[in-house]
Amino acid sequence: MTSPQPTYGSDPTGLICGFAFSPGMVAHALDSEEALAWMREKRDASDGAFMWLHCNLSNAATERWLQQNFSLSPLFFESLREGTRSSRIDYADDNLIAVLNDVLYDFSFDASHISTLWMSVGPRLLISTRSKPLRSVDKLRASVKTGERFHSTVELLVHLLRDQGDVLMEIVRRSIAQVDEIEDKLLAGKVEQRRANLGQLRRVLVRLQRLLAPEPAALFRLLHKPPDWIAENDVQELRQSTEEFSVAINDIATLQERIKLLQEEIAAQVAEQNNRSLYVLTIVTVLALPINILAGLFGMNVGGVPLAQDPFGFWIVVAMVATFTLVAAWLVFFRRRE
Repeated sequence: MTSPQPTYGSDPTGLICGFAFSPGMVAHALDSEEALAWMREKRDASDGAFMWLHCNLSNAATERWLQQNFSLSPLFFESLREGTRSSRIDYADDNLIAVLNDVLYDFSFDASHISTLWMSVGPRLLISTRSKPLRSVDKLRASVKTGERFHSTVELLVHLLRDQGDVLMEIVRRSIAQVDEIEDKLLAGKVEQRRANLGQLRRVLVRLQRLLAPEPAALFRLLHKPPDWIAENDVQELRQSTEEFSVAINDIATLQERIKLLQEEIAAQVAEQNNRSLYVLTIVTVLALPINILAGLFGMNVGGVPLAQDPFGFWIVVAMVATFTLVAAWLVFFRRRE
């Protein structure tokens, strides 16, 4: 007997979910067989219908199923093997090839909780693939399931970018709350281990900014000369969504500068505390120097130790120690005030 191959939350072909859209109508769900039948039926139709297939790359059968049944650009399959890199939207073979980085569904401010979503967007077919559950595309799927209407594949892409911007703003708000809490602790003088927390948060934000910020050159080329099958209003919506996303990226950059300033302030406080401790230690060492010297001299087990037979020798030594200690204290404190 052979054990079944794991499907990782998808069907045996790697399909997580599929939806068929018709103008003015709510999308209806499709399985892999219905999706292939829809493609054969609508291959040459011009009624404005389109389809979205969302697949799981963790299933080994996904890429093979897509290559065998859909005419996708080779650039799309090449991008699947590139690994995680900065977000971009390219145009190739009359399709938009989008590489979008997103946070995991259970994101917890860890730099490793960022993964990639690959998309091939054509006039009648949108295919999205991911290897880990992502938050933004899950929000898009929930919107489709609740009956939200879409009129084109580009409108789906725009909605995804806006969902991604919303998720990013939520992360920014949560980050600001953490920074506010650390700043309040800092003002109260409770440094503790907050510097390490700030460092971890800053690393996550730097990674988010580096991976989620779309490449401006590719995006500028697309918006300047879009494909003929993209409607003008979709181009405007795409431009607006990218501008809104850029605002979120700028907020992350501003928050990074704030975290940097807090780190410098914490470092200054720690350095001041260390200097104060070192100064106290230096004072104690200087004040104890006379008694240590005299104790060392009079404690030598040799002949001729002065005052050894004098009945007031102890008090004479005490007076000498007190005198030298007062002189040392005067040199330390009086000279410091000057």
